[in-house]
Amino acid sequence: MSSRSPDGKAPDPARRSDRSRRAIFDAALALVGEVGYNKLTIEAIAARAGVGKQTIYRWWPSKAAVLLDASLALFGATEDEAGRGGFPDTGDLAADLKLVLRATVDQFNDATYEAPTRALTAAGATDPELSARFTEQLLMPQLALYEARLRTAREAGQLDPDVDLRLTVEMLVGPLTYRWLMRTAPLTHAYTDALVDRVLGGVAKVTDV
Repeated sequence: MSSRSPDGKAPDPARRSDRSRRAIFDAALALVGEVGYNKLTIEAIAARAGVGKQTIYRWWPSKAAVLLDASLALFGATEDEAGRGGFPDTGDLAADLKLVLRATVDQFNDATYEAPTRALTAAGATDPELSARFTEQLLMPQLALYEARLRTAREAGQLDPDVDLRLTVEMLVGPLTYRWLMRTAPLTHAYTDALVDRVLGGVAKVTDV
């Protein structure tokens, strides 16, 4: 029996692998939202994706590793669709920060992103290797965009020349992440706007009267 497709071409293993990976990612993201991380299993992911569990184990050592790569693909696809090549720079630092933090709130409040991100955060607390990958591949690139935008503002004389850029980034995203992670209060655009105003009020360049 021929293994060729109806058009006479031999199957492309690379395309087949890519389809399987996408199916596995879709399955992992859907299942973690449905059953939670603790009940998520490689077997369930394989069944939902229509692949053998050995296929998954050939590419990933654990469900956490699958979920991390699925999340990286999800966030990467979102950025591509939004057409963002970097942090917005309209010349108005406060407006740019508010725009990005509002979008972050919208993602945190979207179950598509919330479930895998919470799961990875929880898993990283007990898995140092996963935590390191999560930080290096997902968190640090995002923080670097904030830092680059703040550096531009500092060079333009909008911030105090001695401001610690990384500390300022953490002052912006830290409270937001804490409120989301601990569910201490609702995440709203009003909250992020107030956060930006308060943080910038402390690091803005003081002009002589």
